[in-house]
Amino acid sequence: MGTCRGFLLLVGLCLSTAGWAEGKRAIVLDDLANYANLSSPSASSDGKWVAYTVGRDDLEENESQTQVWVSAWDGSRLTQFTTAKESSTSPGYSPDGKWLALLSSRGREDGASQFCVMPSDGGEARCLTDLPGGVSEYDWAPDSKRVVLVSKLDPEYDPEADEDKKPEPIVIDRYHFKQDYVGFMRKERSHLFLFNIETEESVQLTDGNYEEFSPSFSPDGKRIAFSSKHGEDPDRHDNSDVYVMDATAGAEARQLTTNQGADGRPKWSPDGKSIAYLHGGSPDLAWYGLVRIGIVPADGGEARVLTADLDRNASSPQWSANGKDIYFLLEDDQSVQLAKVPAKGGKITRLTPAGQVVAQFEIGPAGIVMLTSSPSMPYELQVLEGSSTRQLTHHNAWLDNVALAQVKAISFNSADGTEVHALLMTPVAADDGPRPTLMRLHGGPVSQRQFEFEFNFQLLAAHGYMIVAPNFRGSTGRGEDFQRAIFADWGHVDLEDSLAAVDYLVDKKLADPDRLGVFGWSYGGILTNYVIASDSRFKVAISGASMSNMLGGYGHDQYITVWNSELGAPWENLDTWLKLSYPFLHADRITTPTLFLVGQEDWNVPLHATEQMYQALKQLEVETEMVIYPGEHHGLSSPVFKVDRLQRYIDWFDKHLGTVGQE
Repeated sequence: MGTCRGFLLLVGLCLSTAGWAEGKRAIVLDDLANYANLSSPSASSDGKWVAYTVGRDDLEENESQTQVWVSAWDGSRLTQFTTAKESSTSPGYSPDGKWLALLSSRGREDGASQFCVMPSDGGEARCLTDLPGGVSEYDWAPDSKRVVLVSKLDPEYDPEADEDKKPEPIVIDRYHFKQDYVGFMRKERSHLFLFNIETEESVQLTDGNYEEFSPSFSPDGKRIAFSSKHGEDPDRHDNSDVYVMDATAGAEARQLTTNQGADGRPKWSPDGKSIAYLHGGSPDLAWYGLVRIGIVPADGGEARVLTADLDRNASSPQWSANGKDIYFLLEDDQSVQLAKVPAKGGKITRLTPAGQVVAQFEIGPAGIVMLTSSPSMPYELQVLEGSSTRQLTHHNAWLDNVALAQVKAISFNSADGTEVHALLMTPVAADDGPRPTLMRLHGGPVSQRQFEFEFNFQLLAAHGYMIVAPNFRGSTGRGEDFQRAIFADWGHVDLEDSLAAVDYLVDKKLADPDRLGVFGWSYGGILTNYVIASDSRFKVAISGASMSNMLGGYGHDQYITVWNSELGAPWENLDTWLKLSYPFLHADRITTPTLFLVGQEDWNVPLHATEQMYQALKQLEVETEMVIYPGEHHGLSSPVFKVDRLQRYIDWFDKHLGTVGQE
């Protein structure tokens, strides 16, 4: 096969020799400042340009910034379009090609992002809206004179209120009353606003005790499709549906879908007769149900599920220009591929190969622009023209001089014979014989470890560790039965699958049985706690943003509707809640030195859950430390804290497995 050119980077063929050339250096912590995080590609209507964002961490200023860049479709020109201190996100060209829209909080003390525009050929961005709740989403009307916006609205908001007055009590009466990155939730709801570009005036289109999102203009500009949660108390369920309304104030919205799951992301067909959307899984399965592609007549009628026979998750539906096909992202066994299905139903065609991840895409006049990654390439833009693919951007070209670790897929059988898949990363400077090995457990639990670039993995591998990332049962990409296997049964088959990964590597004499570590974040941290409470072979563990006392966490996180679906109320299903609290209730079985890390403001998996496990191990005199990151939520945003966490990973593993760093 002698070359890596052609239809994207094929992991199995090209990656096996990537990063082993002589003279290349190891990846280091400071490279976090070099790492470019691309997102949100948008193609211009004339097919000549692609706008997108590039995010970077400034370690010296301890700031993360996201800026808008524009590339010529043929790659001949590349320009950074925004430079303001405040980040700019969500670029989108107006249909007439005159404007490039973006969301930014530039010039605002409240930090609320607003709708802004700049000339499509470059210039100063101007923010046009001044909505107290900010702008989270928008969609251009075909006439380029209007946009539909999504903004939070609190009916009790008083713009004349004295900001310097003493704080008042926080009065809560909502069922779902808290959310990570939001805080306590009062009466604010997301609604649709119609904004006129010329007059710079906005009109509220929707109101009430509902949440509206994902608006989409019809091709004639007369109607807007969107998603909304209705019902007597929308906080008590996760059932959203697709609605359509005229693009005028006071118009009545009409419900199109009646599926009991979460339907969303509506997209109009070019002729305006049909709407493609995401068809949510059964609410009885909580977050374990599959998401599929549906289609429904825009004037009302029976909805059809186009991917009903595809036992995989689908996302991001977009219509072909002729309206004959619907393109979407297909999640399958550690990969995410671009695919299409006829709008009338029929055979699904995969357009990109396995062994990589397509995270986003947009269909333009000249082809499809995709945001793709592989284990040796961070996310960059590629364009698909017919059957030919070429890379458009090279923001992470600094990696050309870095020796990267080898990544490959492995498979093995779990205790009950179930085949489990995993990704294995081998150290760059690996010696023959068994190696110190770290098992990385992914979050979710409904997600997958996939063929994409992982800075954290590469850094640990450069330090001499082999890393195995199992896609245990509960992971996506292997079908609904595999995905729902841990429903209300955490720390059972997912634990067995994870331990089987280590058994496999030890049996193959790849992993050193005396130098094993385990770590994870979110559900990965939760499963880490199950591992060390069930198996003493691991010499070291790191548990990030985890929970083990499930019963003690009731009402303290943001997942009340999910827990009701999966676990039921504690007073009705106490045994289930206690069973899932195994690592805390049996903390006396833990002997593994464990480092706990968490964001102080994390309301996804709250701080108290980490404190409880730390306190339990401290009480039992098991070696432990707890690191709390001030002001941080479930994911760290401070570049300094990101570096601190990675350094603590290395130090904790080295301390208990022996220093194996690469010189």
